[in-house]
Amino acid sequence: MKRQMTGHDRCRANADIVAADPSVGLPEQEFGLAAMAGQLSRRRLLTSASLAFGAAALSIPGGPAVARPQASSGAGLDRPVRVAKDRLDALAAKFHAVFNEHNILPPFSADKQGARVDVELRRLTTFTRVPETGERVKVSGLLALPADHKGPLPVVSWQHGTILSFDQVPSNLIKLADPNYELRDNVDSIETLFNIQRLVGNGFALIAADYLGKGPYRDGRGEAYAVKDATVQCCLDVLNAGLLALDQLGFRKRALFLNGWSQGALNTQWLRQELQRRRVKVAASAAQSPFNNLPESMRYWVTAGADPSADSAYPKPPIWITPCVIILLGSYRLQYRLTDLFKTAIKPQHIALAEKYWSDYSMDDAFSRAVPQPPDLLVDGFFDRFTHETNSRFLRHLAANSTTYWDYDAPMRFYYGAADEALPPRLVKMSLAANGHFMQGVSVAGASHRGTFLASLYGEGDVVGGNSTVLDWFKSAL
Repeated sequence: MKRQMTGHDRCRANADIVAADPSVGLPEQEFGLAAMAGQLSRRRLLTSASLAFGAAALSIPGGPAVARPQASSGAGLDRPVRVAKDRLDALAAKFHAVFNEHNILPPFSADKQGARVDVELRRLTTFTRVPETGERVKVSGLLALPADHKGPLPVVSWQHGTILSFDQVPSNLIKLADPNYELRDNVDSIETLFNIQRLVGNGFALIAADYLGKGPYRDGRGEAYAVKDATVQCCLDVLNAGLLALDQLGFRKRALFLNGWSQGALNTQWLRQELQRRRVKVAASAAQSPFNNLPESMRYWVTAGADPSADSAYPKPPIWITPCVIILLGSYRLQYRLTDLFKTAIKPQHIALAEKYWSDYSMDDAFSRAVPQPPDLLVDGFFDRFTHETNSRFLRHLAANSTTYWDYDAPMRFYYGAADEALPPRLVKMSLAANGHFMQGVSVAGASHRGTFLASLYGEGDVVGGNSTVLDWFKSAL
């Protein structure tokens, strides 16, 4: 625009900038990295092909003992991969149609829902110590930033959902460095892409752990699916690595938010609890399809299709629940040393299939032909009577890791689908009732598991009961 700007023009321009970047023009409110990490030692980053740095423990002076990751020059931050906002919008539009099951939402609109800035993606690496086993493990994650950002940054810790593979992780989005790389559903982390397009493309930083047993440093190690302490420590260590990287890159951090879907919704609740225990301020947290009572959720997975009293109109758990249960059993066998769990929990005719899947996560033709429906996987009576001491120990661990009864000290929002095939609304309601006055539930009309997640980022109107999206809700908390 060539003409001289008037005062009214400047006001409008400033409003547009703030809308695009929620940190511009707002007072800095550092969320207390010192409180999060005690007195974090600052290490000078080595600038070369990557940035190398040491991990610092997340703990409070005088607080409970915490496993302390050791500094290592093997930890680092890769060079940035820049992704243009138009490319982000095109990818979001493509996969919006895939996740928009039952067409509960209007098509993606770049005008209304588009990214406002380009983004930069970097792979993080750090080390974590697994509380259940004492192992020290190298893990990876993603740091995503709005490109050319100036001023303090609000930060989102993103916890991804279940992936039935080893490498469908957030940090693999750095493959977008190749302008010809085509993202694929069930191969790439499309859910992370949506978070980047919606949140990072509108002024937030994002830090995401790939999780134990996932990503480029897996090295044959099994994961910790729905295992609380190992998951929390990994997420904390990756979050800490990302925060230290932001410091060394010269960014000031303004506020901390948490977001997660499905398995990541459970992980988000655990992470929120631990940060609250450490007195780390979190501005707001969101969770989509949030599992809470883990034994009851698992019971639903493996009995809903066989329960004649169940609502016949409600969608039954799909066949992909079976590999999820195998991963759950394998994770608890590994982390809690329940060495005979497959033999005691799984019907004899399915043990070999479960062992093979746990070892290679391959859903080839042979697996597809042989995989049982969820109600046929476990031994008879698994949830009805004593079947074996190992099975009882498994259920006790599962119950101890549940999150149903927790009093949050800052806003927490659950998005749950009215037709979620993995999590019926009745399994969410007790948490909504018990988690205190900061808890809010958003029922997503007609939404499947994927539809619930999509609506949390792009939904509006009656579909979300007039509630705001995660982006707008987080912005309102700044």
